[in-house]
This record gives sequence, C-alpha cells and structure tokens, in this order.
Amino acid sequence: MSFKVLICDHVGLAFDANGAPDPAEVKAHILAKGGVFHLGLGAQAEPDKLSFYYAPDLSTHDELLKTAGNGQFDAVIAAATFIPAECPFVLGGVRIGAGTGNMGSTSWGGANGIGGVAPLMNTPGFNARATAQMTIKALLHFRPTLPFGELNARVVAGAFDTGKHLRDFPTAKLEGQTIAILGYGNIGREVAKLAAAFGMKVIVYARDKHHARIAVDGFIPVSNAIEAARGADVISIHTGLGQVDPATKRSANQNLVSTEILSAMNRGSTVLNFDRGECVDADALSQAMASGQIANAAIDADIFNIGGNLSGPMLPYLPLAEKFTTRILLLPHAAADTDHPSRVAGAKQAVDQIFDAILHKRVTNLKGDLPQGYTNAGVKLGV
Repeated sequence: MSFKVLICDHVGLAFDANGAPDPAEVKAHILAKGGVFHLGLGAQAEPDKLSFYYAPDLSTHDELLKTAGNGQFDAVIAAATFIPAECPFVLGGVRIGAGTGNMGSTSWGGANGIGGVAPLMNTPGFNARATAQMTIKALLHFRPTLPFGELNARVVAGAFDTGKHLRDFPTAKLEGQTIAILGYGNIGREVAKLAAAFGMKVIVYARDKHHARIAVDGFIPVSNAIEAARGADVISIHTGLGQVDPATKRSANQNLVSTEILSAMNRGSTVLNFDRGECVDADALSQAMASGQIANAAIDADIFNIGGNLSGPMLPYLPLAEKFTTRILLLPHAAADTDHPSRVAGAKQAVDQIFDAILHKRVTNLKGDLPQGYTNAGVKLGV
C-alpha cells in the first residue's frame, strides 16, 4: 500500500543556485526516514512508502480543489495556504506553526479539528521567538518616540545643533511603561520576557490555569482583557482566534480588542497585533486612532492577491494606512514565516508527525478531537 502526502507551502527559505527556495534539508529528512520526495505533482507513488509531493506554489481555492479535491492525497502539510473544506485528507493534516485557522478540511472537522475522521495537528513553538522579536521590533519603531530618521537626515545635512535643537525632541523610555499581553502561549510568554528586559511592567490576561506560571515568571496575571488593558501604554495580542461557535460561525476571540478595550488604555497608547488580524476590531481601532486615544499600531496579518483581487484578514486595515500614514505599520503575516531555521525545524517535525499518524496511528500536538483508532502522544514544542 502507498501513501501520498501533499506539501503545499515552502519548507525552507534558503535558496538554490537558480534562486528558488531550496527544500533540500526537509527532503533529506524525509529520505532518512524511508520516505520518498517528489518535486512537483506528477510522479507515481511508490508501494509501501510515504511519498511526499512538494508543490509550494499552490495558493488559490481552485488550484487546491483541482489538485486535492477528489482525494488524490492522503495527508497534507501546510503553513499559510488555506486548505478548503472540500479537500479530503483522510489520514491527517499538519499546520507548520501554532494556529490552524487555515486548515479547513472537513476530514478533521475544519480549523478547530472538531469532528471528522482524520487528526489535525500543528507544530507550536518553533517560530515563537521570531514572532516575539518582530513584535518588539514594531514596538521600538513607535516607542520611544525619538525620530531617528529625521535626526539622521538633519545631522547629515549639517542642519542640527545639539545644544540648541535637542530640546525639541523630548521622549520617554520604555522603562516604567505598562504592556498588556493578551494570551500566554509560547509567543506571549516570549514577548513578556523581552518587554521585561526593557524594564516594562507586564500585565498578562490568560486563563486562570496559567496564573501560577505567570506569577512565577515575575509578571502580573489578570482574569479578563479589560483589566489587563486598564492603564496600559501598549497592548500585544497572542490569543489566537479560539473556538468557532457553530451557530454564529464566529471565533471566540474575533474582535477581542474592541472599543471598550482600547478606551481602557492610556491615551496615546500603542496596539501590536502579531497574532490573527481578526482579533482586533479594525473599525474600533480606526476610531481610537482618529481621536488620539491610540497613537499608533502595528498589524501583522495575511493578505492574498489572486488575479488582482485582494482578500484576507488584512483588508479591513488598509483604509487605516491611508488615514494615518506613518502611525500604522501593516505587515503581511511575515513575523513567523520569514525565519529559515524555524521553518525548516517546523517542517521536519510536521513530517515526523505525518509518519507517526499514518504508520502508527499516534498523534502529536493534536488540535481538537482525537479520531477513533488513534492514540494521543501529547505535546511536542519546538525551541
């Protein structure tokens, strides 16, 4: 019996001699485990082996349906590509990364993995530090407020006198300011550590079961987002979208950062959303920025351009860029997906999880329900 696994995202960001992303490291890992690696979709599967088909340029709904809509593949590994509900992968799917919002196949019951016949898995932890560092990079873009670009230009032009002009650029250091972190998974915890290194006061909203760990780490746990936001100078979101309500089709944390949350913060504060675009109410953010309640914001969210048609959770934020120009940064969900070692490590673990699920019916990093006939091997975090 043969098994076919589709890989529909890049598994490395190093480049070969032709300038194309090079999957060599993950290919070697597959071969070392006794699998087969095919570049492209055309080759026949080998008997009694797991054959992996690498097609990272698949992106549109129609392309996925044509490639995998009739059960051509038994399992899938993806990162950012959206897997349509109509594409069956009856032996499982793995998302390279923490969230599974793009894993829509009904084989495992959709993005939350509830119901279905196949296991849904992820690879949490590998990109936590990269994402946290980019979150802090965005924070430092706005705060402290010393305008490096303007000062550099004036110095280079010989148009600055330290004694006369420096007083025109007062600023405030991060030390002593308060950051509210919503969510205390791998990324939220890393952001908390980095913020504390700058001397910031760290308030964390998370479920009660995490409070002891938050306190041991030296931060202040609170039980609701309003309490975390009250008096904060910065808010950083790391909750994920959460469960989808079957009745409303709405995620638990959709628009979590609302007018109420933004109003509870100090005037002139900063919003950082390096999680899911939908976690912030874009209309509420626009109103808060227009009033000056929020001074600036950085949003890192997916955006797709198919034939000139834009889609994705970034869309509601695009008008804010026109209104507030330099006060807002819009990034294409790049923080977690542009670090080569993290992507390779996550892809290798995804391969391991597929081998385990197909050959041994053993599931690591399960999201949602455990299908009948499988055993749960627990959680394995990347570092």
